Amino acid sequence: MKKTAVINSNLSRVISQMGHFDKLAIGDAGTPVPAGTEKIDLAVTRGIPAFMDVLNNVLEELEIQKIYLAEEIKTENPAMLKQIQERLPETPIEFITHEELKADLKDCKAFVRTGEMTPFANIMLESNVVF
Repeated sequence: MKKTAVINSNLSRVISQMGHFDKLAIGDAGTPVPAGTEKIDLAVTRGIPAFMDVLNNVLEELEIQKIYLAEEIKTENPAMLKQIQERLPETPIEFITHEELKADLKDCKAFVRTGEMTPFANIMLESNVVF
């Protein structure tokens, strides 16, 4: 049995297949996922699992170089923005509109749906290399 942090088989598979500059998105329960983008649905009920729990789990295995967040998180969910910034203090953030973020999901290897029920709790992670 797998010993590392990510034990969800679909999530582990996607992370293991990612290369430099590939993107993985994690978001709240209401995020629309474009046809053609794999959706890994982890949502069980309202708030379970929480966005930050899933993000922290993914960051145990995925090396990232940049994150993308919706501009709207600054005013509509500043508490979540603060948690993300505290978790990734050295990682560059590019703020884009929520509409752009939703449109860009089509270019992600997968979208991970959480049980998060707060607005604009969405992130795109751009992978880096480990060497």
